[in-house]
Amino acid sequence: MKPALQIRLNQQLALTPQLQQAIRLLQLSSMELELELNTAIESNPLLELEADRADDGEADGPETVDGVEAAPETPAEAAESSTESDDGPLDLELERNDYRGSNLDEDGLEPQDAEVEDLRDHLLWQLNLTPMSARDRAIAATIIEGIDDDGYLSESDESIQGSLVSLYAVSQDEIEAVRHCVQRFDPIGVASRSLRECLGVQLEALDAATPALALARTLVNDHLEALARQDRARLCQRVHASEEDFETALTLIRTLSPKPGVGYSNTAAEYVAPDAYARKINGRWHVTLAPGCQPRLGINEHYASLIAKARRDDAHYLRGQLQEARWLIKSLKTRAETMLKVATSIVRAQEAFLEFGAEAMRPLVLKDVAEEIGMHESTVSRVTTRKFLHTPRGTFEFKYFFSSGVSTVDGGAASATAIQAMIKKLIGDEQPARPMSDQALASELNKRGISVARRTVAKYREAMNIPSSNDRSRLG
Repeated sequence: MKPALQIRLNQQLALTPQLQQAIRLLQLSSMELELELNTAIESNPLLELEADRADDGEADGPETVDGVEAAPETPAEAAESSTESDDGPLDLELERNDYRGSNLDEDGLEPQDAEVEDLRDHLLWQLNLTPMSARDRAIAATIIEGIDDDGYLSESDESIQGSLVSLYAVSQDEIEAVRHCVQRFDPIGVASRSLRECLGVQLEALDAATPALALARTLVNDHLEALARQDRARLCQRVHASEEDFETALTLIRTLSPKPGVGYSNTAAEYVAPDAYARKINGRWHVTLAPGCQPRLGINEHYASLIAKARRDDAHYLRGQLQEARWLIKSLKTRAETMLKVATSIVRAQEAFLEFGAEAMRPLVLKDVAEEIGMHESTVSRVTTRKFLHTPRGTFEFKYFFSSGVSTVDGGAASATAIQAMIKKLIGDEQPARPMSDQALASELNKRGISVARRTVAKYREAMNIPSSNDRSRLG
């Protein structure tokens, strides 16, 4: 072995800071982009929000990337450009659309969302209004903390005793007594340990004169499993009831809540701001971007004019900040242009959906859009993440319009979304007494020219959280 020199030729992709920034901005949602730009404006003195041009009498045009024009070079930029490196200056592109840095109310304060009351807060509020000893109050608070989101008590008596051991030595009888009290809080039936107990507590709270109340209690306490199997004729014989009384009791049971805690959630409502709009104008579909997708950023002329006059270190700092500001502005324009191209391609491919609904959705994959707009699939994937398109049929995430296809008899293809819509419509139109099985649904779709198997129908049905035919029969 002796040292030697070799020459190798290879290709390597280098991600420049500009490209890394453009990729990162591309996958940000509108809210994340707002936070990102707020941080950039605070940290870079060369960046500022452009003044509203409406004061100059200039009417805003359609909010499309095509409407973005380059602003003429200012004297400050011309002076600064003479001090730039040999790499050459970047074109300064100013966005027309306004950037809302903050959403202030009439008093100049940022509105705050009201705190959402969850099930435990609601129960603790009632506990504070209920006369109890300190010992029972501690037991009740521990029970409430052990209640899950459905309203059931998932903690065992031993666990509750262990949680209270530092305060009180409580018995299981004491825990049960306090739990029965909590079960009468609103919503009725919380802190139950089983469905039978939960429904039984709700029946006990009803007026004694309620029709078929006694029969309903008997069905819940002794025949709940048989009731779930919908064996009505045999149940009528067991409980010695007429069909009319049985139907009255069954109707009463259906008014009860099997999950009393479902009506309470600790998740605040989320509001989606569309990133693009699809409108039909003069018989053609047009796509425009929302104003927030093209933040109007510009260069601070005061600081830019100081570059030629500043000392060496200060000039170097300002020149670097100016370069970063220009990169950010160009990256924002690239993001808007790419988003508009993807949204336009989606609308062009799914015009049938916009016209006729989900049943007309055609198969679409990332590769189709990528080939049409001349970009890589990974770029399209980033654009479609957490971006929303507003249409006359509602606001949907870009990803909603993508789905695989199932072959049809005529050689075409139907999207999974369209098939799901058809299944949902067939189930909605079925007779409650005779729900359609998965095989019947598959046969009906085959008659309509869609080649789909029973297992595929079952998979789509479960994805839409639709019960099976047996369960729908019980619910009916």
